[in-house]
Amino acid sequence: MRIAVYSGSFNPLHIGHQAIMEYLTRQKEFDWVYLVVSPQNPFKAAENNLTARDRYDAAVAAVKRHPELNVWVDDIELSMEPPHYTIRTLDALKKREPQNDFTLVIGADNLESIHKWRDFPRLLSEYGVAVYPRRGTDLDVLRRQLYEECLKSPAPYVLDPSGTYPEGGMINLEDDFESLYHITILDQPMVDISSTEIREAISRGEDVSRYLM
Repeated sequence: MRIAVYSGSFNPLHIGHQAIMEYLTRQKEFDWVYLVVSPQNPFKAAENNLTARDRYDAAVAAVKRHPELNVWVDDIELSMEPPHYTIRTLDALKKREPQNDFTLVIGADNLESIHKWRDFPRLLSEYGVAVYPRRGTDLDVLRRQLYEECLKSPAPYVLDPSGTYPEGGMINLEDDFESLYHITILDQPMVDISSTEIREAISRGEDVSRYLM
């Protein structure tokens, strides 16, 4: 099966997340969406709100309210040792389910910084990413920047330092970039809401129920 891996803190899970999951489950490219609740993003400071298990339980309850979605809430990262690098999670999923093909779902803002992620060329070439848009993001510019980063740090099994495939055939990384590094842009409408904005509204005592999944 083809699995879309949608990972995040989901603190809280909101209608923006729901819109992305609805889009993914409507498309024929994926059979299931795995919603992976992350204990801690290595690039972010720890938050003193809900625990990872609390967020996982809340996500399970939210997804149960939408049985029409082919979404599975996965707690695989809750039992993994930190730091929670995405490539480790994808490798663990592949080891657990070798018959499935996994693709990571990220926002365009994450695509902009993905060159800072652990083993990002291998992540892009072995698993690939499906990218949903963010307001004000120029995806063509991001693709070019990412190409330049991959040129500096190619995945070792994609090409060796001499610029050849492991089988010995010559390549041009710029010409072959799209076939070597799998980046799919989703035609997904933007939902202008974030978990941070919802948490700030809650702290002000505002009713945010209309934004929650």
